[in-house]
This record gives sequence, C-alpha cells and structure tokens, in this order.
Amino acid sequence: MTLLSEDQSMRPQPCRLSEPGKHISTSLLQYSTDTGAKEDYIDSGERAVFGAVEPPRRSQGRLILHGMVMFGREFCYAVEAAFVTPVLLSVGLPRSLYSLVWLISPILGFLLQPIIGSASDYCHSPWGRRRPYILSLGILMLLGLTLFLNGDAVISALVRDRSLRSIWAIVVVMLGVVLFDFAADFIDGPIKAYLFDVCSHRDKERGLHYHALLTGLGGAFGYLVGAMDWGHSTIGKLLGSEYQVIYFFSALTWGIFLAVHLFSIPEQPLDKVSSASNPSPPSALRLLGSHSNGYGALAKEPISPVIPASISDLRPRSFSALGEANSVTSSAKQPNKEAQKRMTFSSLMRTIISMPNHYRCLCVSHLLGWTAFLCNMLFFTDFMGQIVYKGNPYAEHNSTAYSTYERGVEIGCWGLCINAVSSALYSYVQRILLPYIGLKGLYFMGYFVFGMGTSLIGLFPNIIATLTLCSVFGVMSSTLYTIPFNLIAEYQREEEEQLKLQESNESQRGTGVDCAALTCMVQLAQIIVGAGLGAMVNMAGSVIVVVLSASTVSLLGCIFIALFIKSME
Repeated sequence: MTLLSEDQSMRPQPCRLSEPGKHISTSLLQYSTDTGAKEDYIDSGERAVFGAVEPPRRSQGRLILHGMVMFGREFCYAVEAAFVTPVLLSVGLPRSLYSLVWLISPILGFLLQPIIGSASDYCHSPWGRRRPYILSLGILMLLGLTLFLNGDAVISALVRDRSLRSIWAIVVVMLGVVLFDFAADFIDGPIKAYLFDVCSHRDKERGLHYHALLTGLGGAFGYLVGAMDWGHSTIGKLLGSEYQVIYFFSALTWGIFLAVHLFSIPEQPLDKVSSASNPSPPSALRLLGSHSNGYGALAKEPISPVIPASISDLRPRSFSALGEANSVTSSAKQPNKEAQKRMTFSSLMRTIISMPNHYRCLCVSHLLGWTAFLCNMLFFTDFMGQIVYKGNPYAEHNSTAYSTYERGVEIGCWGLCINAVSSALYSYVQRILLPYIGLKGLYFMGYFVFGMGTSLIGLFPNIIATLTLCSVFGVMSSTLYTIPFNLIAEYQREEEEQLKLQESNESQRGTGVDCAALTCMVQLAQIIVGAGLGAMVNMAGSVIVVVLSASTVSLLGCIFIALFIKSME
C-alpha cells in the first residue's frame, strides 16, 4: 500500500472523479497499484476526512477466494444445525435438557465477544491482526466438529459399561458442540474485519456480496450432504458410519477453504499500518471515557491538511451496510498505543445503555428476529423426525421407529437446503424491492413472511407443505444478515450529514459498538432459546411448540418494526 506523508513531494497523478466538473488538488490524490489486479486510485476524500488511506482495489478472483471461508463455515454450520439434536438424543440426552447444549456457548460469546473483538484490533503479529485469530478459531472449530460427530463412536469403543458409556458420550458430544459453536460464532467478526482492513470502500460491498452468496451456497451443500443416506454406501461402510462420512466431508471442506481464505489477500501487520498512517505527530484516537456524553464516540486531535468542500461528494452511496458502517473504522485509523483505551465488557455495556433510542429499538427487533429464527432452525430436523415422520429418537437404533426418525432428519436436511438456496436468491430480490418499499418495508416483510410460513408448518405438518414453506426460512435469514446493518449504515450517514451541515468540530463516532451490539443480540437470542425452549417442549410434551413459538415471536417482531423502527426513506 502506498501512503502519503506531509513531507513527500508528488508529481500530478491521473485520477478519476465521481462527478465531472469537480476539481480536486492533485496534491491530495495518490496513485496505488495492486499486484495482479487493475490500477486504482485512492479516494482522497475519505483519507482527508478520516485521516486514513484506502487500500488498493482487489480483483474479483481475490474477493471470491477471500469469501470461500464463509462457504466452509456455513457448510459446517449446516451439519451442526441438522445433526446436533438428533445426535444428542440418540446418545441418551434427557428431554428436560433438550436445549441446554445451545445455552453454554452463547453465554460465553455474549460475555467475551466484545473483548476478543477489541483484542484483535491491537494484535501485533507479523502475520497481521486478524489472521492469527481466524486460524486459532478455525482449529477450535475443527476440534469441536471432531468431538461432536465422532464422540459417540470413540466412547463406544473405549467404554464397555452401558450407563457410563451414555454419560461420557453425552459429555463429549456436548463439549464438541460448545467448542464448535463458540469458535464458529466468534470467527465471523475477524473475517469481516479482515475484509474491511484489506479492501477499499468500493470493494467492501462486492466482498460482502460474495460472502452472502457463498454463505448460502455453503449451507445448501452442507444440508445436501446431510440429506443423503451414507450409511449404506461404499464410503459409509469404509469409514464406519454415516456420521463419519459427514465428518470427513466437513473437515475436508473447512480445512481447504480456511487455508484459501488465509492466503487470499495479504494483511499488513499493525506496526507497519500504524507507523505508515502516522508519519507526522500521532493523532490520538481513543474511546471516550466516563467524562464523555457521546455514545460510542471517538475523540481525536485535529488533523491536517484542510479538507476541500467538494471532497465529501466523492464517497459513493453503498447498499451494503457493513461496508458503509466500517468505512469509518478501518484499520489505518488505529489509536496511538499510549493514548488508546481498549474496549471491555463493562465499557461496551455502558455505551449500549447510552445509545440513541433508534439504535436501541433496532437491537430489540434484531433480538426478536433471531429468537424466532433460532427457535425454528436449531430444532427443525428433530421436528421433521418426530412430528412429520412420527419417529422416535429414543428407540433402539435397530428399530423401525428410530429408522423412521432418521429418515425424517434426512428430509429435514433437504428442507434446510431449500432454505439456504432461497436465502442466496433472496439477497438479489432485496436489491430489486429496495427502491419500492425501502429498508423498513424489507425488514417488516422478512419477519411477516417467516411468521406466516412457520405458523402454517405448525398447523399443517405434512411433508409437501413443510418442504415448500422452507423457502420462507431463507427470506428471514437474508433479512437478518443484511437489513439491520443497512439501517445502521443509513443512521450513520444521517449523523455524518448533520455534522457537516452544522459545521461541527465534533468527530464522527465509530460504528464498531453498533455492530457489536447487534452481534450480541444474536448471542442473547440463543441464550433465550437455550434456556426456555427445552422447558416449553418438556411441558407441552411435543416439539410442535418449536415452530409455533418461532411464528409467534416473529409476528411480534413485525409489530415492533412497524411501531418503533426509524424509517430512512
């Protein structure tokens, strides 16, 4: 990356302007190249505004390679979502502990995710800030997957006593699920931060689009593998059982795509980024302490050079929320080590409590949406096996009732595969609908379609209707992954424009806390589902309460969105 310091002399360089007729001094523009990619020109407006230089443009191939990790992650996630409940029930987990496995990991995530996310901001590894965390979490994912899918077979081979074997199998499988879920949830943050660190503003949207597309495809292939009957195949007999075949494909897919991701785009170490972005006396960029009244604000000393008025018009409008939101918190704007104040859980809680009301409402709606979505998704294959196919997971493994249950789980995987494909397709439909109904309309529609679809599945639990209505799961999935972050981007844009109109010297606050707050809502939703859904199933005596709960919470979310979410039309 080529960086500009105050004492550098520059020859006039070619540049591209977003609008003809706007003239910008060539002393504020810098030419940069990306090896093996097309030439690009740094958006000097953003550099002048935020004191940072954008990375060079990345080729389409590199962005796709960078996003392949999402394919592998979602592939493994699909395997977990499809088989965790059936595996635990098959090793003898009591019905009263039905959802306990989903409770431990999100509690850890809710408490530790902001701290670990902040720690990655200050990692001084020569390999970069994000990749060491991604590699470590990737290894934990593989370890968790190994224990989850092979724990029963290993314990059966080592322990002869039947009662002890059941206890140890439950413990090992649950440990594997917790490790996998913990690592898979945490790894998303460093992956997104890695993308924002190494990509220009224009490439962030493209990169996130590939991430969303590959996430949908990865989930589809993961559920597809789970839907096949490997037990009677040649590879199934060779590896021992159906679960070992699924583990083989999952571990191979994750290992290959994780390696591809880590070597897709070079990442500069923090020391080089900090020294290059602070050639003159460093400007302190830090979280405001307890004496500040600004929610999630960033305080920084005045920087130079002076910004021409026309520069701010260079920034293109972005549909992608995460790309827009993180354009103001890129890696080049790291604080001086002596002045920085790292994020802690308590400081995150203080800033969340003091956040503006429209951000708080967005967090509540996000919590309702994820609670509804997880109610359905985490137990859908079990619902298919017990309610739709009327099988019994507690029956002997060589019995007809258990075989029927397994068949229902396989068909449930086909339904979740439909969900993944519809999620990828709906990401394109959103772009078409956006000009007509706006972000709030898309948000409301996603919750409403999901709520109505799950209610019909609960009322008419037959195979054809259930598989057909699985497409509405993808609508909700795509909505949760995109619309809330797009709303954050629009809220941030509005605040930025207000500061410009007021010609205020107050610095634009960062958006890291906003995104962290939304991510914490996912963990909190999983805690709610893990703590409450198992008890509800136990009281009702039927897992049909799963889809009915999902429908109820989703429709409540529709009402909340209509009444409290701030529209940005």
